[in-house]
Amino acid sequence: MARWSIVNKSFTPVAVADGTAFTDNGYLALQGGSTTQRSNILEVQMGGQAGASAPTIMELARDSTVAATSIGPGTNGRGPVALDPASAALAAPPLAVGSSTTKPQRSSTLSLLELAFNAFGGIMRWVAAPGEEIGVLGNTASLGEISLSAFTGGTPGLMSAHIIFETY
Repeated sequence: MARWSIVNKSFTPVAVADGTAFTDNGYLALQGGSTTQRSNILEVQMGGQAGASAPTIMELARDSTVAATSIGPGTNGRGPVALDPASAALAAPPLAVGSSTTKPQRSSTLSLLELAFNAFGGIMRWVAAPGEEIGVLGNTASLGEISLSAFTGGTPGLMSAHIIFETY
């Protein structure tokens, strides 16, 4: 099983309520590459780049509406990138999502992690304990896409983020 990373180097998350369409370049999501593909989230990290105090309420959650049509990683997004240079290319690689025609929507009932932090230089890192990884299955709602996005409240600030996962 190869490990992969998706990244958004610099973005200001756009705070939205559950069940509301995201805004391009205001979130980072991982979508499965096929209907049967499975990935496990191993790590989520965010680093603050804001120039002043910016309490940012971030949430890792399953999406009740997944991105569709013209899916891309967004302006500063990248990936997936293999962590091991000897990794074989995947026939159907998972997708880094930061922009799309049909926007994802965070589920109101499938929130996985609350990852609030101060984007004024703060760092938030979550690492799964062995056997407690978060799974993504397929590429449809609600198990096939996981997003890192800002919830309403606070003052979202400029930040970077990455998600490390393995796909099999």
